Amino acid sequence: MASSSSGSTLPAPEALQVLVSSLADESSVVREASTAALKEIAALNPLLVLDCCYAVSRGGRRRFGNMAGVFQVMAFAIRALDNKDIDPPFMSKLAKIATTEMISSKELNADWQRAAAGLLVSIGSHLPDLMMEEIFLHLSGPNSALPAMVQILADFASAQALQFAPRLKGVLSRVLPILGNVKVAQQPIFAHAFKCWCQAVWQYIGDFPSHPLLDSNVMSFLNSAFELILRVWANSRDLKVRVSSVEALGQMVGLLTRSQLKAAIPRIVPTILELYKKDQDIAFLATCSLHNLLNASLLSETGPPLLEFEELTIILSTLLSVVCISNDNNEHSDFSVGLKTYNEVQHCFLTVGLVYPEDLFMFLLNKCRLKEESLIIGALSVLKHLLPRLSEAWHGKRPLLVEAVKLLLDEQNLGVRKALAELIVVMASHCYLIGPSGELFVEYLVRHCAISDEELNNVTSSKEVFRSTATFYPFQYKRLEVKIGAVCPLELRETCEKGLLLITITIPEMEHILWPFLLKMIIPRRYTIAAATVCRCISELCRHRSSNSILTEYRARSDIPNPEELLARLVVLLHDPLAREQLPTQILTVLCYLAPLFPTNIGLFWQDEIPKMKAYVSDAEDLKQDPSCQETWDNMVIHFLAETLDVIQDTVWVISLGNAFSEQYELYISDDEHSALLHRCLGMLLQKVDDRAYVREKIDLMYKQANIAVPTNRLGLAKGMGLVAASHLDTVLEKLKDILDNVGQNFLQRLLSFFSDKVEDADDIHAALALMYGYAARYAPSTVIQARIEALVGTNMLSRLLHVRHHTAKQAVITAIDLLGQAVSNAAENGVSFPLKRRDQLLDYILTLMGRDDEDDDGDGYANSNEFLRTQSFALSACTTLVSVEPKLTIETRNHVMKATLGFFGLPNDPSDIIDPLINNLITLLCAILLTSGEDGRSRAEQLLHILRQIDQYVSSSVEHQRRRACIAVYEMLLKFRILCSSGYSGLGSHGSSIHSKQIDRVLHGNFSNLPSAFVLPSRDSLCLGERVMVYLPRCADFNSEVQKVSAQILDLFFSISLSLPRPAGSAISTDIEISYSSLSSLEDVIAILKSDASIDQSEVFNRVVSSVCTLLTKDELVATLHGCTTAICDKIKQSAEGAIQAVIEFVTKRGNELNETDVSRTTQSLLSATVVVPDKPLRQEILGAISCLAENTNSKVVFNELLAAAGRDIVTKDISRLRGGWPIQDVFYAFSQHTVLSVLFLDHLVSVLNQTLIIKGDSERRDNSSHVFESHIKDEIVQAAVLALTAMFRGGGKIGKKAVEQSYAAVLSALTLHLGSCHGLAASGQQEPLRSLLTAFQAFCECVGDLEMGKILVRDGEQRENERWINLIGDLAACISIKRPKEVPTICMILTRALTQHQKLQREAAAAALSEFVHYGDGVGYLLEQIVEAMCRHVSDESPTVRRLCLRGLVQIPSIHILQYATQVLGVIVALLEDPVESVQLTAVLCLLTFLESSPKDAVDPVLLNLSVRLRNLQISMNGKMRANAFAAFGALCNYGVGAQHESFIDQVHATLPRLILHVHDDDFSVQQACRCTLRQMVPLMEVESMAALFSTHYFNSDHRSDYEDFVRDITRQLCQNFPSRTDAYMTSLVQAFDAPWPIIQANAIYFSCSMLSLSDDQRILAPFCTQVFGMLVGKMSRSPDTVVRATCSSALGMLLKCTNLVSWRASQFDRVDSIRRTYNCHKFLKRQL
Repeated sequence: MASSSSGSTLPAPEALQVLVSSLADESSVVREASTAALKEIAALNPLLVLDCCYAVSRGGRRRFGNMAGVFQVMAFAIRALDNKDIDPPFMSKLAKIATTEMISSKELNADWQRAAAGLLVSIGSHLPDLMMEEIFLHLSGPNSALPAMVQILADFASAQALQFAPRLKGVLSRVLPILGNVKVAQQPIFAHAFKCWCQAVWQYIGDFPSHPLLDSNVMSFLNSAFELILRVWANSRDLKVRVSSVEALGQMVGLLTRSQLKAAIPRIVPTILELYKKDQDIAFLATCSLHNLLNASLLSETGPPLLEFEELTIILSTLLSVVCISNDNNEHSDFSVGLKTYNEVQHCFLTVGLVYPEDLFMFLLNKCRLKEESLIIGALSVLKHLLPRLSEAWHGKRPLLVEAVKLLLDEQNLGVRKALAELIVVMASHCYLIGPSGELFVEYLVRHCAISDEELNNVTSSKEVFRSTATFYPFQYKRLEVKIGAVCPLELRETCEKGLLLITITIPEMEHILWPFLLKMIIPRRYTIAAATVCRCISELCRHRSSNSILTEYRARSDIPNPEELLARLVVLLHDPLAREQLPTQILTVLCYLAPLFPTNIGLFWQDEIPKMKAYVSDAEDLKQDPSCQETWDNMVIHFLAETLDVIQDTVWVISLGNAFSEQYELYISDDEHSALLHRCLGMLLQKVDDRAYVREKIDLMYKQANIAVPTNRLGLAKGMGLVAASHLDTVLEKLKDILDNVGQNFLQRLLSFFSDKVEDADDIHAALALMYGYAARYAPSTVIQARIEALVGTNMLSRLLHVRHHTAKQAVITAIDLLGQAVSNAAENGVSFPLKRRDQLLDYILTLMGRDDEDDDGDGYANSNEFLRTQSFALSACTTLVSVEPKLTIETRNHVMKATLGFFGLPNDPSDIIDPLINNLITLLCAILLTSGEDGRSRAEQLLHILRQIDQYVSSSVEHQRRRACIAVYEMLLKFRILCSSGYSGLGSHGSSIHSKQIDRVLHGNFSNLPSAFVLPSRDSLCLGERVMVYLPRCADFNSEVQKVSAQILDLFFSISLSLPRPAGSAISTDIEISYSSLSSLEDVIAILKSDASIDQSEVFNRVVSSVCTLLTKDELVATLHGCTTAICDKIKQSAEGAIQAVIEFVTKRGNELNETDVSRTTQSLLSATVVVPDKPLRQEILGAISCLAENTNSKVVFNELLAAAGRDIVTKDISRLRGGWPIQDVFYAFSQHTVLSVLFLDHLVSVLNQTLIIKGDSERRDNSSHVFESHIKDEIVQAAVLALTAMFRGGGKIGKKAVEQSYAAVLSALTLHLGSCHGLAASGQQEPLRSLLTAFQAFCECVGDLEMGKILVRDGEQRENERWINLIGDLAACISIKRPKEVPTICMILTRALTQHQKLQREAAAAALSEFVHYGDGVGYLLEQIVEAMCRHVSDESPTVRRLCLRGLVQIPSIHILQYATQVLGVIVALLEDPVESVQLTAVLCLLTFLESSPKDAVDPVLLNLSVRLRNLQISMNGKMRANAFAAFGALCNYGVGAQHESFIDQVHATLPRLILHVHDDDFSVQQACRCTLRQMVPLMEVESMAALFSTHYFNSDHRSDYEDFVRDITRQLCQNFPSRTDAYMTSLVQAFDAPWPIIQANAIYFSCSMLSLSDDQRILAPFCTQVFGMLVGKMSRSPDTVVRATCSSALGMLLKCTNLVSWRASQFDRVDSIRRTYNCHKFLKRQL
């Protein structure tokens, strides 16, 4: 392809200069585009780009604002040069420009300076000597650019180390003379340069070790520089200078001679060490330099070390502090720097240790003896690090190290402890731990394994306080933290635990130290927390030992605890099943291994029992879910101990074990949990001993050691005393009597307590005594307790324990009373039955104790509240126990108990661990009251109903947990009641403890086993089943599945009980008894399904329940159920209320024929009352369904009379439009209108009401004036009611209402349509109500005729007041009517056609809107279509633009079979309206043209084809995006008609439109983009170029990205230039015109398209006139356009012009740079003229 530039007046250098000028654009997007374009050109002709950039850069920053961009482009171009194209003189000029710019400013590290440096480095990659010579010119004398020059050399050394290293001598020879005059601010740059240069040398030596590089001159230079940096810069006050100097010195020391290095060491070492006072980043750099220095001075291959160890001590002391600091802090962001510093320091120590191992060892030991904690930590860390690496050198120093470590065992600092623990583990791995010292170190680890959680929390709190009050300075903070303990106790404990396990498991040499020494670690109190770790280690040690060796080695040492002490300690430590580190499992495991130490036979028993206990505690997560796991586990431990004692059968050993238990009380001071278990263990042991004196001595000790002020300790003491009482009751009672007699006898104590509120001591003693009495009675043999209990209760001895105030003490006294009752019950079960004296008085005690005192509202309210709830739970359990024993409960006491307890159903749900047991106890108490009170079955039935009615408020509560509790309570009571009513019928289960269940069952059978059924059984009527059913039936539909299931079980129990009861004589039986039992069986099947499958359909279950209940009810019970339905329907739970309604419907449907008029009237009133009360509309609808069901299945006249009476009252007395939740009576109207049967009856009544309203209206003028106001009010209400009723009738969809509407469908719809226009006119003037009323009626009409789509349209757009919206609304309605009611369309169209001549504009618009849609369906009646077309053509000149638009839109909707007949008329209207003065009409015309062309014949279009094309081209530049899109689309549709006689003329129109189409393919409007793409595809066949069709299927043609669009433009331009060269002139003319388009994106598209055409065209005719013109316009756009996309595209376009032309003319030729500069000057003058 020929070059576009060959005939153009625009030379390439000038074009590139324009592109380079855009590098200074204010927009970064433009700058980036220019830079990218220049880099692309540079890859093709780097010399030309360099030439242009050179011309611009000669002016410097003062004349060009973006020198950084110019230098970046130049650097890229230089890197793209081939070596053969390198022109040294030109490179020298470029280097001079860069250096000139750099020396012209005192700035450092500016963007342009970095770019200039990069340019010089690029030059150096080709011509390193040239670049260096240029830099050397500026290295002499004072110069502000010196730092920049040196930085360039540093960058060059880093980038081209192998080229730089051989030239180091020249660099140093020029840099050294100026080093002495370098300013402080510049010294870091020079120091960094020396670092980079030395690194380059090291790299060169590594790659070419045989090449001599460091001759005497270089060494001399390096020594001079080293001396200057060391003497002057390293001592600077500027920290940055010192740091950079030390970095440089660290790289230089390895290059110096030994003599030079030895002389420098005394000066460089203090310099480096001084930096350690700064932050960690600097410390790391200093340590790296120090490591290099130590390697160079100590590990030299050419001579001895240059430093004696004494000279290293200051270095090592400093490094020790660094080790501590770097190893301490793991919490901050500099952790990685600290870790790297720590590793470097250890490398330094290792370097010293390799040369001076013994000296270093003694140095570290001496540091360990100092009192400075940081040095101790550092020394220990270094010892830990070096011990494995220098083990051979330090082998003879073992005793010294052991002694040094011993001295540190009492150190308090946590950091020292942790470092010491780590060192001990390392020492153990190298056999340093032997003999007593080894045991000492092991004990040290155990001691720190025993750090408690309380200590962890205390230290954490202290640390948080410190951090919250201290300012954070990284390095200083760490030093301070060392003093307070940078290591937290948790880290120390974990380190010791892991270390102890590690030396136990992995170091065989440690076994003889650890065993049996670790047994000593079990007993001491201070090591309690470490018990799990110690036990695990002992188990590991015993795992590989035989029983004989274990016993032999154990007996070999006398300082190990005896077996009794070990067993006593380990059994008590079993207390917590959830202890950390699986302590119970570890203890049980170690007991198995230690079995050889104990009496024979224990091992066999433990092998069988211990696995069971380990299995129980194996899953901690399951245990956490079990609130009773602690009590269960304690019982298992006591049982384990009891059976162990039974197996031993050695009294002496048992006595010895008891002594061990006694002696270990001191181990659990302030540890009440373990003390409680110890009490019980000792109590169980005393139960096995027959020595009464021994027993008395030990129980005295138990009481003395017990802390009775703590409830846990107190309870353990009581249980322990109870266990003793099982064998030694009298001894225990004597002890308790002594304690009781000594309480409060001192006069001084009583006097002091009178003046003081401190009564805790007396409360605690009373509570402890009460519990001990209770457990003594509970565990004592039944044969001997009667006299003791009677003495205790009868002599008022117990009353002395009741004067307690605190809840824990109250709970203890209540528990004691409960235990007394349980003792009586247990005695009765064992055949020793006797009544409990003063039982009612004890109940009164309990109720008094569970009440709230005034003192309860003090201090911690939440804690007191929880304790109060626990007290109530204890009291309920105790009441149940007392109610269940003899004698019989009196009525007064029974009522008193119920009144005090039923309110607990209303307690909140939390805390669940307290509330749930309380509720269970309450339910058990109610069951006990029911079954143990009353004389016979009838009285118990009354009692049952009395309790149930009091619980009803909770059964129907809105709170879910209250409903659940109440239903469960009812179910449990009915279970017990069924046992009463059904001889031999066992209960299905019960709530509460098994003890209480046994007590209740025993009392029940004892009371009624001898009575005849006539006295025991109540009657069916006494159960009030009708009332009860409506209480529990809604609960069967509750959303809570448990409530559903329990409620169904309640109904089942009620009916099963009722079927077993006798009926009164003469009572009516509604169904056969077999049917009743069948229904009951069905109900039980439903319950079984509910129990087995929770996923079953709940509605089906409820239906089956209701069906069964309906059959089971008698007629009277049914009536009572329906009369009481209001409360059930108004249930607070919606789902339950719905269930109640469903049940009413079921009852009425199946048994409504049994109801008389009075029953129907009362039921209707109940349902209407529920309708008024219920606010929920869906629920109200279901109630209305029930009313409809009642009217249908009973006497409908009675129902209508009640309904109309209620409606009349509401209309006269209420403002029904403002009723909250709507007017219930209107909802009834809707319900009736939707009912298949009742709608007919309801319509008759409605017609009657409307007729009466008309009569009132016609006769109102004849009424006297006195009644006129009232009658007018009545008339208005009647009209309002009639409208509401009519709306209800429309919406109801009843057959009668729908038939009435069908008879006048066309007239009603036409009127509604026309008045919709009028009402919108009124709404526009501010009158909204007529429109709302009309829309309501219209919506009701839609519902009546069943057109839901039309109803949705009304809801969506009905109240839209904009002209277009309501016009479209009418059109949408007409479309719906045409589809749903095609037979009605002709009649409607005839009416609306006449309406077009009306004077009111809005009605004409409404009629036109409807007709424009109805014309679709005019093909069925020929004369009708002709009349519609004639009317529309007549009104296309209407004064209303809306009418014109609608008529045109209607014309194009003519059915396709008739379009030929009217094609000429329609096209004539379209052509005329394309030039309408109103844009909306024009747009409609374009849209109609698109529609018409889809089916129009070619003969009709040909006459107006060119006329349409011209008009559409005028609309394609509209500012309206929709107009542009449709105009382009319409032109594409015309392409289908561009064949035949009009082909050539239309092709001209195609080519005239083509550039505009291509430009708008990337329009801002997406719809325009799509339209242009479709039109281009339609135009391709007419252009007859096959290769162009492929372009329109590529991905970039359909892409929205700018880069893809530019790719498409280049390809389409290439096709156009190849196939239509004669039209390129017209294309360019159109594109140049588009430069001034109102859209910036179109301007950018035109710029790119035109430049693509210029670069690709062969036609020299267009290049000459357009090239200069386009270039001038590009320059103007680049300088004046405010749009970034335009300027950026100009840059890209210029680059594309140069890149895409034939490169021979400007790439292969050589330019004279003198001429080039002159041309550049001329180009600048040209640019100025353009600007």
